[in-house]
Amino acid sequence: MKKYIAFVAMVAFLTSCNSGDRGELVGAKGKKWHPEKPYGMTLIPGGSFIMGKSDDDFVAVNDAPTKTVTVRSFYMDETEVTNSEYRQFVNWVRDSTVRLKLAILADEVGSTPGDEGGIGDFAFVDQEDEEMTPYEQYMYDNYYELGEDFYAGRKINRDVDLIWDTSEYPDEYYAEVMDTMYIPAEEAYNGQRSIDVQKLKFQYTYMDMQAAARAKGKRKDYIKKEEIMIYPDTTVWIKDFNYSYNEPMHNDYFWHEAYGDYPVVGVNWLQAKAFCAWRTLYKNSYQKDKNRQHVNQFRLPGEAEWEYAARGGLESATFPWGGPYAKNDRGCFNANFKPLRGDYAADQSLYTVEADAYEPNDYNLYNMAGNVSEWVASSYDPNSYEYTSTMNPNVNDNENMRKVVRGGSWKDIAYFLQVSTRDYEYADSARSYIGFRTVQDYMGTDVVLNNKLGDGR
Repeated sequence: MKKYIAFVAMVAFLTSCNSGDRGELVGAKGKKWHPEKPYGMTLIPGGSFIMGKSDDDFVAVNDAPTKTVTVRSFYMDETEVTNSEYRQFVNWVRDSTVRLKLAILADEVGSTPGDEGGIGDFAFVDQEDEEMTPYEQYMYDNYYELGEDFYAGRKINRDVDLIWDTSEYPDEYYAEVMDTMYIPAEEAYNGQRSIDVQKLKFQYTYMDMQAAARAKGKRKDYIKKEEIMIYPDTTVWIKDFNYSYNEPMHNDYFWHEAYGDYPVVGVNWLQAKAFCAWRTLYKNSYQKDKNRQHVNQFRLPGEAEWEYAARGGLESATFPWGGPYAKNDRGCFNANFKPLRGDYAADQSLYTVEADAYEPNDYNLYNMAGNVSEWVASSYDPNSYEYTSTMNPNVNDNENMRKVVRGGSWKDIAYFLQVSTRDYEYADSARSYIGFRTVQDYMGTDVVLNNKLGDGR
């Protein structure tokens, strides 16, 4: 019997040789890959630069000594993430939460699509198992149905529009679910009953690659699960300033379309990371539907990446536009900050401005100085420049909750706008002057700046 199996295997091997490659080593072929610049991003070509303070650190922090480092190519958002863009995230989480609640209740009451247009229209798409592929059926029978969460892995129905007008709710079950999404009636005032933002939670998983690569253990030991409340803390406009009237910003800044193109604030480091995970999920869901290769994850930039991008190719410059002055040759300020001993209006704005205000740097990045400070992926250690790698340096200690913020903001003096200035905030803290932007690794042949030898690479 063994000889027969070996003979069959040999025949199969010999017949497989006739595959058109003429017996040559041509490589395994996968899906065709077409590099695509992500919407709203610009390509930052890899290269080396002098990181750290090029001038005397007159405030004597001494946490940014100069060193030459190299970073690989990556894409970066041209602007800070705006209120409008973050609202897309919030709305997606809100709608997904509602659809899941509707599907669960439909499952519990046994309502299916076609039941006179009631809650059954929002049932799981595998309600009758008729739309499951063999793979989906296998996963459901062997993993999801036996798991701790009975509904894990089941697909919610996104093809039916949600109904928000109370006068058009299709049945009492639908009304019951929607009622759970709003704040209690006794907490409403002025006739407005808003969404309970405590219900807007985003779950995602990731692997701690650094820990997994350096330690022994099973793969599952390094897979982390996060559940984050993702709605911005709008109260920061009040809590950040004592004896100050900022209620209009608290009431309107995030949700009103007048501020749609302004940078989102009130988002802590953990929420910024959750946004990156959602953006990756959202894009790759589209890629999967189109039978295309997945894209690299969106993420927060490392500290070296951020400074390299902020410099815009200018070596040892003070600001993204060069320097050392904060004004241009026409006497206008180049950024939104607190100039002239606290004259907030001197730069033509009181709080934040549109994310694409002022002139971009030479990498076409807007507001890398001023407007809002920006979260980066790195943890703050005043001595980190002394021991980090010179290739793609980054220090992110999970035990260190002090996370680096860069670029200065509308409430900061010019010192914090310098491309080399480091500052930090705690990962679970949100501020009215901290936002973020995302990056994505560039795949394919690396793109680098022309070097001094002029070899054209």
